[in-house]
Amino acid sequence: MWIVVIGLALGLLLGLAFPVVLPLAAARYLSIALLAAFDSLFGGLRASLEGQFDAVTFATGLVSNAFLAAGLTYLGDKLGVQLYYAALFALGYRLFQNLGQIRHLLQDRIRRRRESPETSA
Repeated sequence: MWIVVIGLALGLLLGLAFPVVLPLAAARYLSIALLAAFDSLFGGLRASLEGQFDAVTFATGLVSNAFLAAGLTYLGDKLGVQLYYAALFALGYRLFQNLGQIRHLLQDRIRRRRESPETSA
């Protein structure tokens, strides 16, 4: 799991160090891809905190979310309809839902540590 976080941080640092100007047509695809990546990252973090992380599920979720979101964006471009809004809504909703669950899991861990009696030897 930490490899993913390190890879994301390294990618962000490289992106800031070597800025690339993308064509406007690619902006929607990049935003959808980033949203799919963050959705998978937060889902993986939540699963890790729950002790249910599975690397295969994480990888397949990342790829399938990215392809579905990009496919909706492409199909919408071809039809002249902004279908990428559906992906933005679904992935954004899941992202905030996972973030809320992560916050609750961390709060529960902190409370349990404070409430547990400290043993002294």
